[in-house]
Amino acid sequence: MSRHEVSGRSIAILAVVGIGALLYVAAPRCIIRARMYAPETAALKAIQTLNTAQAQYQEQFGRFARLLAELGPPASGSENASAANLISAGFAAGERQGYKFTLTSTPTGYTITAAPSAFCGSLTFYLDQSLVVRESVGPRPATAKSKVIAPT
Repeated sequence: MSRHEVSGRSIAILAVVGIGALLYVAAPRCIIRARMYAPETAALKAIQTLNTAQAQYQEQFGRFARLLAELGPPASGSENASAANLISAGFAAGERQGYKFTLTSTPTGYTITAAPSAFCGSLTFYLDQSLVVRESVGPRPATAKSKVIAPT
């Protein structure tokens, strides 16, 4: 083996080790970022689920549900306007994956708010029958006047 072949192999090995070290350092940041956004993404999906449940409830009972419990399963017996069985019992209790959900009846429809159980720079969300999702950064609740992020 010539001296240049050994030197070339050494450089290749150093390059592989360097790339591996870079990935080792960068990967935890990506994982942390993904973990940070996961509850917010889940909250948005949950809002969409509640919106769909409200549409189904209105189709079935001629009005929007006034409480989350009305969208949940009945304690016993068959589904009815007090318990339509459109969402799980746990979700009807108002909590899901680190967020607290509130459904409020309004004269024109409903509002849904989602706020993290514990704040650390997280987002709060707001949706009403207009189907426009809004957000607010931090503990201040999102409202009808908050920044629009997307229609559902």
